[in-house]
Amino acid sequence: MFGLQICLRRLRQRLTNGPWRYDSWMHLYRGASWSAGATHKSRDSSDERAWPNACDVLVVGGGAVGSSVAYHLKERAREDLSVIVVEQDSTYKTASTVLSLGNIREQFSVAENIQLSMYSRRFLRQVPELLSVEGSDPVDVQFTPQGYLFVTHEEGLKQMQENFKLQTSLGAKVEWLWSRQLQQRFPWLRLGKVVAGIIGDYGNEGFFDPWALLMGLRRKAEWLGARYLDGRVTDLIHRQQATPATGHTPPRILTTAQITVRSGEKRDIQFSTLVVAAGAWSGALGRMAGLGCGTGFLATPIPVEPRKRNIFCVHAPHGPWKDCPIFNDYTGLYFRPDRSGQLYIIGMSPSEDKEPPADDLQVDYQFFDTDMWPILAERVPAFENLKVRSAWAGFYDYNTLDQNLIVGFHPVYKNMCLATGFSGHGIQQSPAVGRAVMEYILDGKSHSINLERFGFDRILANQPIKEMMVM
Repeated sequence: MFGLQICLRRLRQRLTNGPWRYDSWMHLYRGASWSAGATHKSRDSSDERAWPNACDVLVVGGGAVGSSVAYHLKERAREDLSVIVVEQDSTYKTASTVLSLGNIREQFSVAENIQLSMYSRRFLRQVPELLSVEGSDPVDVQFTPQGYLFVTHEEGLKQMQENFKLQTSLGAKVEWLWSRQLQQRFPWLRLGKVVAGIIGDYGNEGFFDPWALLMGLRRKAEWLGARYLDGRVTDLIHRQQATPATGHTPPRILTTAQITVRSGEKRDIQFSTLVVAAGAWSGALGRMAGLGCGTGFLATPIPVEPRKRNIFCVHAPHGPWKDCPIFNDYTGLYFRPDRSGQLYIIGMSPSEDKEPPADDLQVDYQFFDTDMWPILAERVPAFENLKVRSAWAGFYDYNTLDQNLIVGFHPVYKNMCLATGFSGHGIQQSPAVGRAVMEYILDGKSHSINLERFGFDRILANQPIKEMMVM
């Protein structure tokens, strides 16, 4: 490639032979978690005097996905690979990772999503050992078992039956419930048109603290030698290879990223591989490389954009309800109890015609009053007297094609590896996708879980892989 490129053949041989919102409520909710400053000791990451000129892998985005990539790369390659992570919001105040609910489930309609979450769930259980750092307290992600309950009406019954068949074939621990069984088990529900549901095992599904996972991944990645930089990528420079005889878009190699630091000064970093883990801003990063602005394959952008989602924390005087799961209605509304069991967290994705602007994180209380509360009160009468205690908004990295992950190397930019477009699943899939990106970079493919279908080729071919169980 060029002088910075590592010898992957030699590296693989060595690896094969070696060992393997921010309101008061949210602060109270995460009271046992670490603060950013206490979690890791930055190795002069913000010290502009120590600015690096080059690295093997540059990860754009230091949230859960980017930090998982950095951790998995350094855990396996150690000193053989230099990894730098660029994060534009070093406080993580508006980061999607820490504004997410931290839910994890095995219930999906696409096999790869089930497999990704199964690995992530196993990872979460081993976090105290996997993310341990000598001399530091163990990481506690506060995993709370809480099965998911998805319900459907007659129109969605066939799809739910197909989902159930797929989930059980892959080893997911789920149970089918008809309406009579649902009413017996959850007498506080008003079923209406609900005809059936699937509930997941309380030990395999639930929620955890996203902040603790993020800080644990980052701390371990830095301890292993990854470097975090506070800045924003504002340009990407490439070189073009020879034009192929077929007349297809010639392959390109990205060589340099221009990074604007907090002072406004622009600095360059050369790299061998670029990882796009920029979440909701991945589409904009792609445009810096000309994706969506050119001809041929370059005419197709990274189809990821920010979509704002509102979350509400409410108190229901007549709750809590025994064994309340993470409930998902066929209308798209969902709720779950918080860790204390005294409050409930509620959300709902709007219909396409009601998508709010994504230019700020102001909470839309009117959407709660007009669209969410009527469904809540109808499905659970005890919600008729609820009171909103707090609320916040965050961004999905929304894949406009099919609301599914895009992962793997770009067909034109041969050294650009994508990890984006999760559409709300990023926090729960971040451990598994970090491992997958590591395998793409070091082994040439994701072999622990075959993610070939989630590559960029489906974007070029306009062949969506629809996930039917998107919250």
